[in-house]
Amino acid sequence: MRYLPNSPAGRQAMLRETGHDSIQELFAQIPEELKVQGTLKLPGPLSEPEILEFFRQAARESSRDYVSMLGAGAYAHYRPVAVDSLLSRGEFFTAYTPYQAEMAQGTLQAMFEFQTLITQLTGMDVANASLYDGSTAMTEAVLMALRITRRERVLVARTVHPEYRQVLNTYVRHQGFEVAELPHAPSGQLDAATLEPSLRPETAAVVIQSPNFFGVLERASEIAAAAHRAGALLIVVITEPLSLGVVRPPAEADIVCGEAQSFGVPVSFGGPYLGFLAAKEQFVRQMPGRLVGQTQDTEGRRGFVLTLATREQHIRREKATSNICTNQALCALAATIYLSLLGKSGLKALAEQNLAKAHYAARELSQASALPFSGPFFNEFVVKTPAPVDEVLAALREEKIIGGLDVGVFYPELKDHLLVCATETVSRKAIDQAASIFRRFSGGRQGQGTSVQTVIR
Repeated sequence: MRYLPNSPAGRQAMLRETGHDSIQELFAQIPEELKVQGTLKLPGPLSEPEILEFFRQAARESSRDYVSMLGAGAYAHYRPVAVDSLLSRGEFFTAYTPYQAEMAQGTLQAMFEFQTLITQLTGMDVANASLYDGSTAMTEAVLMALRITRRERVLVARTVHPEYRQVLNTYVRHQGFEVAELPHAPSGQLDAATLEPSLRPETAAVVIQSPNFFGVLERASEIAAAAHRAGALLIVVITEPLSLGVVRPPAEADIVCGEAQSFGVPVSFGGPYLGFLAAKEQFVRQMPGRLVGQTQDTEGRRGFVLTLATREQHIRREKATSNICTNQALCALAATIYLSLLGKSGLKALAEQNLAKAHYAARELSQASALPFSGPFFNEFVVKTPAPVDEVLAALREEKIIGGLDVGVFYPELKDHLLVCATETVSRKAIDQAASIFRRFSGGRQGQGTSVQTVIR
């Protein structure tokens, strides 16, 4: 059968192997209320024009008309049409692993340009050709630091994205490494007073995120100095790399990693994403994933090759830096095209627009509520809701505004707080609408939030 490749006999053989008599028995653990009863209520049969019209109508009724103020590691930015146009070229869209350098110079050069752009943005010496996403990039950075220092303990700021921390814990749970978390101060930044006492001889690295999960910028230079005094490395995670258009790059760090989805990759429905990892040149041989190098052919012409292939796919497992066997080449190409189209001045102008919109939103929302953190922020911030968070979000949705992320899901002490993001895709009208809803819930009461600090490069 075209859509059911397993024959009835094949399915029965698999059921016998798993010790079940029927499909129903196999899925018996699924609650009855979650099971579809009867047939799916699908229209049809439809002709091709009718199917196309069905999807056009579904698109009109979808969330395209909504304004999203969600951030938390996935950011809605305008994508120039040239990005998809160039991505769709056959030599990029269908390219396979570029092992044969003589046949894949275009793909290899695109990866090399991506690496170059990442090093320029982060202030590092070398970058790899991308990783799966920000969470795995951070985890690979931690494993890299453990190998470099040959120590067994990592300090992670609690202001690092909660899901990134979950991925890290999953990786190291059975490897004998210790992961300890550091609290945050009232500013929303890492509590510096807790850092020095937590640094021990066995500490391999300190991990911070900047802007952090609350949108607040960390004091990377101070943290780097403390970590280096203890012989530990500093890993800086960046989930909103557009911030580097106005914020000084964390050049004091030893490893900079994170998520580059902001650069030309749509938010979509949960992926794909684009992890990046950059480091000081002295650590290059411990870098995971692919690394593209520039060289010359026998005739002296510039060329590109995969180099320092130290992942499990190429060498013995016990000597490998990683089991990462591939990368996000197409998404990395999207980021390369996006950054090339923007240029330095365009990147700065877009970052300044994000900065201005978020600070305007913070000022307006704080008129009816409070901003719990006093640290400087880029394009997202935490605000206390003037009523239960579910009620506020529901009221915002009625105005076709996706109002932000309920921070209390990850931080119980921040119950009824929203993480709000305002990129260039959020209009002033939408911000004013959201502020009016906040004022409606507050009954005219003025907020008690702290003053809004501006980021200066």
